[in-house]
Order: sequence, then C-alpha cells, then structure tokens
Amino acid sequence: MALTDTNYADRIAQIRGLGYDAVIISGTDPHGSEYFAPRWKQVEWASGFTGEAGDLVVAQDHAGLWTDTRFFIQANQQLAGTGIELHKTRVPEEVPIPRWLAGHFQTKPVRVAFDGLCQSVGAVKELDDTLRGAYGIGGYDLIDRPDLLSSLWADRPEIPHSPIEWLDEKTTGETRKDKLAWLRDEMKQKGCDSMFLSALDEIAWLLNVRGSDIDYNPYIISFLLVTPQNAIWFVRNVSEVPEVPGIICADYGVLEDALEDRRDECGRLFIDPSTLNYHTYKLIRKFFAESEIVFGESPVVLRKAIKNKKEIEGFRRAFIEDGAALETFLYWLETSVKGGTHVTEWEASEKMTSLRSQIEGFRGNSFENISAYGANAALPHYCTQRENSPVIKPRGLYLIDTGGQFTFGTTDTTRTVPLGRCSRLEREDYTLVLKGMIDLTLAVFPSGTAGCQIDALARRPLWATRRNFGHGTGHGIGFYLGVHEGPQSIRQNFNAQPLLPGMISSNEPGIYREGKHGVRHENVLLCREEGKSEFGTFLSFETLTCCHIDTSILVKKLLNKAELDWVRAYNRVVYRMLKNRLAPEVAKWLKKKCR
Repeated sequence: MALTDTNYADRIAQIRGLGYDAVIISGTDPHGSEYFAPRWKQVEWASGFTGEAGDLVVAQDHAGLWTDTRFFIQANQQLAGTGIELHKTRVPEEVPIPRWLAGHFQTKPVRVAFDGLCQSVGAVKELDDTLRGAYGIGGYDLIDRPDLLSSLWADRPEIPHSPIEWLDEKTTGETRKDKLAWLRDEMKQKGCDSMFLSALDEIAWLLNVRGSDIDYNPYIISFLLVTPQNAIWFVRNVSEVPEVPGIICADYGVLEDALEDRRDECGRLFIDPSTLNYHTYKLIRKFFAESEIVFGESPVVLRKAIKNKKEIEGFRRAFIEDGAALETFLYWLETSVKGGTHVTEWEASEKMTSLRSQIEGFRGNSFENISAYGANAALPHYCTQRENSPVIKPRGLYLIDTGGQFTFGTTDTTRTVPLGRCSRLEREDYTLVLKGMIDLTLAVFPSGTAGCQIDALARRPLWATRRNFGHGTGHGIGFYLGVHEGPQSIRQNFNAQPLLPGMISSNEPGIYREGKHGVRHENVLLCREEGKSEFGTFLSFETLTCCHIDTSILVKKLLNKAELDWVRAYNRVVYRMLKNRLAPEVAKWLKKKCR
C-alpha cells in the first residue's frame, strides 16, 4: 500500500477524467527549481511520491513515475497500491518520457496536456520534436494548460511570499550594481541588449537578495528583466519592497503587461530555455519575433559558481561553526544511545537542528535532515519519520546527512558512525567508501579537467570489489543559496564543464544495501590552483568540512599508507580547529576520536 491514507488511484482517475490521451505532471515549479513551494508539489499530490526528482505521466491505460537511481527504493514503497508504475531513469535501459509517449499510442491524433508553467522551453521542444518524428505533423496535439490540476486540487496552496533580506557587499563581496553591470556587458558580447531571468537562485545572487518562499532555499519567487537601463523585478510583495537604486519592482502577476510596455527598451532578448517555463515563453513571443530572441545557457550559472574571496572566507567559517554543532550532536548521540536513552531518528534530527540554530547568522537547514539508522540508510534520500520514528540502537551504523543556511555560507555534511558492534560487511563498506572519498580528495589534475573525468577516483575502490552507488559523487554548492548548484558536477554522466578554482563541490561516495545498511561519507571541497609546470597548470582540492571521521571500525588493511596518513592528519586538524569551540566534555571525547 502507499504510505498514506490518501487514495491516489482516485486522483489518477480524476486526471484521466480531464479527457486527454496523456497528461504530463512535472516535478518542478515555474522557475525550474529543484526544491519548490507546496503549491507546485503536484507529483506528490497526484501519486504520493515525495522524492525531489520525479515526473508523472497519466495516460488512459497507464500511469508512470519517472525518477532516478536515488529514489528507486522510495518510489517502490510509496507507489505500492496506487497503480502507478516506476520508470527508471539514469540507467542504461532508460526510456525518457518523450520517447515513451512516442511509442505508446496506436491511434491519432494524440492529445498530450501539460502545465506550461512547469515545463521548460527546452523540455517542450524535445517533446514536440520526438512526437513529430513518431506521429508526423497533425498526428499529435500539445496542449498547454497552466495550473492544470487546480480544478481537481481543492485545497491547493497559494503562491507564498516572505520578507526580503537585502545583503550588502560586506557579505557577498560584490555589489548588485557591479553584478548588473557585468551581466549587461555579457549581453553585449552575445549580441543582445536584455536578458529575462527566471531561475530563482540566479535572481537572488544577481540582486543580493534572499528570502524564505521555499523551504531550505533562501529564495524570493520572482522573475527579473534586465534591460540596458533598468532591472525590473517581478515579485509578489511589491508594497513591501523599499526603493533600491537600479531596481524597479512590478507585481509577479503583471508580467505580460510589463513586457508589452517595455518592448522597445529591451531590444534583442536573451533567455535560457532550460529554466524559462514554456507558458512564459509564449507570453514573450507575443512581443518578440523569433529573430529577436537568443537562446543560450545563462552566464550567471558559471559566474556565481566561482566564489570570490569573501564568499570563500564565509564558507570556511560556516563549516567550522557547523562542524562544532555536528561534533556536539555526535557526542550527544553516542553517549545517549550507549547509555540506554531512547532516541528515535526524528529526535536525533531535531537535536541536530536545535544545535545548529544556536549559531549566529543561522537561517535554516539547507535541506531536510536525513537521519537514518540501519536499513533506513540504504535509501540515499530517506525521509525521516516524525510519527512512529524508528529507535536508534547501540549497534550497527547510523547516517546523518545535514546542512545549514547561514548568512555567511551554506553547508552540507554526511557522517556515518558506528554505535556499537558492526558486521564484517558493514566495516568493509564503511572503509571502501571512505577510501574512495579520500582518493578523490587527494586528486591533482590538469586545468580543463571536468568532474566526470575524475568521478572514477571515488568509485575505483568500490568497483574493484564489484560494488557501486547509483548517484553522483559531487554537486556544486551555492553561497547562502541552493545546496545543489551547477554548472559543475562530479558524476559519471558526461558534463563538459571544467572544474575551476573557486568552485565548491561535495565529495560523497556511498554504498546502499537494501534491507541491511547504507554508508555515505561526505566532505565539501574547494577547487584551487596546485601549481604550474612545463605541462601546464594543475589543480587540487582544499577540504572545507570540519568534522571528524570515526576510525574505530576501519579495516585498515584496505587502506594504503597515503590514505591512512590523510585521515589521521584530517582528524588532527579537526580537533585543533574545534577544541576551543566545544564544551569540555565534548572536546575530551573528540580528542579520543581523533587519535
């Protein structure tokens, strides 16, 4: 059965009742966000699936959820009893939604409906091209219905808006005036005059603004039009926005009117089709000819990924402050569980958040804590239960993946810790995953190297023993922004973006054994210059994360001398950096852990 009392089969029947051959329900919002407000949790409403990545297709004879390797176990559990079939992505046999639709129907025309507010221009183009190839011109009809589910979703939440936090140059290292001037120069180089931005992290970075419209992400739901003269910011709470030089505020709901009024001011317009939603693009096309629109990847993506000196200083502080809170948590957990105190996964998660919230500048967690004991840690994106939460026992492995949003940086750390006797398999997995994390940490590589070219360093110890993990090894991290950002990544999937000095990325290999245990070790790395030779410039990593690695269950014969030396040296640094920030009993405990 599905994991709630809601009858999702009835909801699927209601969607079929709309009368289309197929309805696509996207797992995102009008801004292409990874995390989004409750109003746009449409896949969850329709199917019960709560994972962060998933798209739903409801045909008259089939309902399917498309999601990736991180969520297979979770999806199988949550879809049970709904009649919805899991379609696996990021696997060799993957059949993407457009190709599946192209091969499913026998009669024409095929009528496919979607909410154009929640489908990117790029996604709709791919769908259109694929269906045209399968059914021919006139053999299909793509129907854009904004807010498609509102007629069925009686208590659908409203679009949120929160107070705006304005950051200054002392925090961000660069003024919004300078950032806007840089963007206008970029547009000139691309032969454009203006740019329309819809990605919330890009807007927040460009304007040095933050908010809390979306859980865990300090964003304001908005659009931004940057012209040669003005930056027009479309927000929900216009009346609450003070006058800011260089920024004109307009209501989020009057986008079409503003585009018409400022058409002559815009000239040639640049847009990123990967984030701009299809419905908004149609509004733009009312006033701009095809020749007046230039498509491309937003230059903001790369610029904000390369952190400036002030941002790097903030990250270093954030990981030290957060590391002290995490060490205090791990001390509390170990002593409580071994002392016989009843501690649940939910109580542990709440304790971690409570400790972090005492840090000055704390603005919330950067994602929902993953507090997972034993077999629950085999779900890479496990959702910790509030009700009937599992009890943590004084044996086996416990995994916590947790991070914070601070005005001076964003953190993301995973630690897997033994709470008592562990099996031989648990010890082996623990050691091999750590071996992979260390090997990537120690990498030295030539300038121009992409993350996909060094991903295998973290997997080699697992591959050598016929083990593997299904998610990426590393993602970019924003500065008091999203905990996941691009354009860089460290994963097997091809991504040509080189790792560059100033980029901050996670390093988090793992292994997951369904019904048994899960292991993940995660540190966050700063890419830096290592030196030059006659062969060119070389890069390496600086570890920012400051939290010890438990060595008590290591199978030391599986580690070479360089790896053992690294973990010992790392733990010594952690103790030295944190000892004066901890309560005496925690510092004493940490000293033993770092020997």
